[in-house]
This record gives sequence, structure tokens and C-alpha cells, in this order.
Amino acid sequence: DSGTPSLSSNVTVNVYILDQNDNVPVILHPVSANGSAEGVEEIARNVNAGHLVTKVRAYDADIGYNGWLLFSLQEVSDHSLFGLDRYTGQIRTLRSFTETDEAQHKLLILVKDNGNISLSATATVIVKVVEPKEAFAASDVKNAVKDEEENNMTFYLIITLGSVSVLFVISIIVLIVMQCSKSTDYSSKYLQDTNYDGTLCHSIQYRSGDKRYIIGSTIAPGSNRNTLVIPDRSRRDSGE
Repeated sequence: DSGTPSLSSNVTVNVYILDQNDNVPVILHPVSANGSAEGVEEIARNVNAGHLVTKVRAYDADIGYNGWLLFSLQEVSDHSLFGLDRYTGQIRTLRSFTETDEAQHKLLILVKDNGNISLSATATVIVKVVEPKEAFAASDVKNAVKDEEENNMTFYLIITLGSVSVLFVISIIVLIVMQCSKSTDYSSKYLQDTNYDGTLCHSIQYRSGDKRYIIGSTIAPGSNRNTLVIPDRSRRDSGE
């Protein structure tokens, strides 16, 4: 305050930032080829009650309560056949099919968030009831497509690994050839060319103290080795 002496006190203010519900739920499954939230599921007519038909999956970018999603059936051709879990989005059969049941059913699922003003999206699921043989055939086709994709991936992986192995082997072979192509005749470093008469000449120079010596040898067929040591006086003469 403005008194003398002035008095004061403190207060703490907590500010909470709340999420605004401004994101519409996005359907992740089912999604058709053109991008719409629509899918077709085939099930055999002889499935029992509780059979899982499909699961609707969705996502909301909001956080907290605003991001919680609830699922509900808006339209269904026969309420006695299908049930929807409002929290998980799983669609299951409620009873077994009979001969009088239709072969195709349309389900419209509403997905909404938990905001004060909730936002929603819809997904459509077409359920086709087929005979067991047809259902198995459709399942076999799907499995065959999946197996073919896996086989293609394995084939490409094998080609890649094979190419790397071939390059490695080629590199090793090139290194071996380069090593083998090097000269192993170490005597050529010390032997001179042959004389005109075919004898071999060999001379070595070495130094002992201030003196330098030249050792020469001449080898001819049928002759004994002859070695001559000659001191190099050129250095001494030049020094004098």
C-alpha cells in the first residue's frame, strides 16, 4: 500500500489452459479405395453368435475428454443381428443367421467425441453373408495375395543379399590376383645382367668406417666361385 511503512502481501494465480474441441474424429478403418469411410466385410452364414465382423477405428487429435470417442449404430437393416461396442467400435453378431436373413446388410456407424459441442464422423460397413465355401474361397484369395506380397519381398531381399555377396567375392578375387601378380624374384634386386660370355656377375658395396669396399664375384659354368675385395680409394684420394 502507500502507507508509511508500506505493507504488502502475495497471491498465487494458477492459469489452466483448456483444450478447445476443434478437431473432427477421423475414421481410420474402414476406408475405401477412393478415401471414403466405407468398407465391405464377408462372413459365412454358419458363424455363431459373438463372431467378430470388423472393428471401426477412429482418431481424434484433441486431448483429454475432448479426444474420447464413442461409437453408436445409426442405421442397421436388422438390429437383432449385429451389435456395436460403444467404446471399442467392435461389431459382432448377436445371433446365428437363418435362411430367411438377407444376404447383405448395411450398417451406419456414428463416431463422436466428448466435447461440450461434440463433433462427429460416420462410417459405413456393408456386411455380405455368404455360404461357407464362398467365404473360404474369399479367405483363400486374400491369403494368396498376402503370401504373394511376402514372397516378392523375400525375392527382392535375396537378390540384394546375393548382389552384395557377389561384389564381395569379386573384390577378394581382384585383391588375390593383384598380390599374385607382384614380382617374387628378389634376386633381381642384387644380380646384374649376364656378361657377353654368359657368366654371371654379382657385386656388393659396403662401408666400414671411412673405407668403402666393393666385393665382386663372377660365376661361370664349370668354374669355382671367384671373390675379389677391392677397397675404394677414390674417397681417400679425394680427401687428400
